[in-house]
Amino acid sequence: MANSTPPPAGVYVPAVLFFDENEELDIQSIKAHVLRLAQGGVTGILVQGSNGEAQHLSHDERKTTIRLTRDTLDENGFQNVLVIAGTGGQSTKETKKLCVDAKEAGASHALVLTPGVWAPQMTKERILKFHRDVADASPIPTMVYNFPTVTAGLNLDSDTIGALGEHPNIVGTKLSCADVGKLHRLTSTLPASKFATFPGSSAVYLQGLVSGSAGIIGALPNVAPKAHAELYKLWQEAKLAEAEKLQALLGHADWELQKLGSIAGIKAIVSKHFGYGNVNVRGPLTPRDLEAAGSSSTAKLEELIVVEKAL
Repeated sequence: MANSTPPPAGVYVPAVLFFDENEELDIQSIKAHVLRLAQGGVTGILVQGSNGEAQHLSHDERKTTIRLTRDTLDENGFQNVLVIAGTGGQSTKETKKLCVDAKEAGASHALVLTPGVWAPQMTKERILKFHRDVADASPIPTMVYNFPTVTAGLNLDSDTIGALGEHPNIVGTKLSCADVGKLHRLTSTLPASKFATFPGSSAVYLQGLVSGSAGIIGALPNVAPKAHAELYKLWQEAKLAEAEKLQALLGHADWELQKLGSIAGIKAIVSKHFGYGNVNVRGPLTPRDLEAAGSSSTAKLEELIVVEKAL
C-alpha cells in the first residue's frame, strides 16, 4: 500500500457501453469504441463511470466489461493505456468486493463514488470512514469520485477530500462538481506525485490545467479523444492562444452534450459519425433522437467532430 501511486496525468474517458436491442452487452461495439479511444490518444479508460451505466449492470457484467476493455487494449498494442474501474456501491461491503473484482479483471485503479441512498446520514465522519475503510481493503489504489448529481446532492468539500488524500492508498479524485476553486485548493495542498486531481468536465479542462490538475476525466472524450489529447499537447507546449481557442469549442460542445442527456447523446453522436455502435440504453434511460433534437442543438458538436477527424 505504501507504494500506491496515482494514475499518470493525461486524458481519461468514462467510456459508454453499448447494448443490443434486448439491452444485452454489444461486445463488438464496446470493443470498437475502446479501440477508437485508444487510437485517439487517451491515457486511460474509465469503465463504469457514470457514463458507463454502472448502476445498470450486474456484478458479473461489471467484471466482464473491465476484462473486455483490458483485453481489447492488450490485443491491439495498447498495453500502456490504463483501465480504471468505477467501484461505487451502496454499502462498504459491496464496494470492497467491487474493488477486488476490478483488480481481478485487470484494472489498475478504482474510482469510488460516495453512497447516496441514505444521504442525510452521510456525515463528514461517515464519509471519511467509508472511503478509508474501502481504501484499507482495496488491492488497488482508490480515487474519490465526487459527483453530487448521482449521490443525492452529496458534495465533498476540499477539506474532506484533502483529508482522504492523506491515506496511503487514496491517490486521486475526479471532481464532477467542476469546481475549479476546489480543484486548485487540492492541487496546492497535496503533491501531484501522491494525489492526482482531475476535473470531471471538459468545460473546465484548460482551467483545471492552469490550476494544476492532472488532465481530464470527462464524457466528451467519448466523442473527441484526439481533440482532448491535442489540447493537452498545446498546454504542454505553452501554446495558450491555441489552447484557449480549442477549449472554447470543447466548452460549447460539452454543454450541447449535457443537454442531449450525456449517455444517450454520446451513443447517438458516436453511432452517427464513427461507424459503429447504436443508440440503445438500459431503462429507465431512453435513446436520443438527433433528428428530433434538431441540427441547431448539435452545431458545436458537429464542429468538434470536424476538428476531431482532421487530427
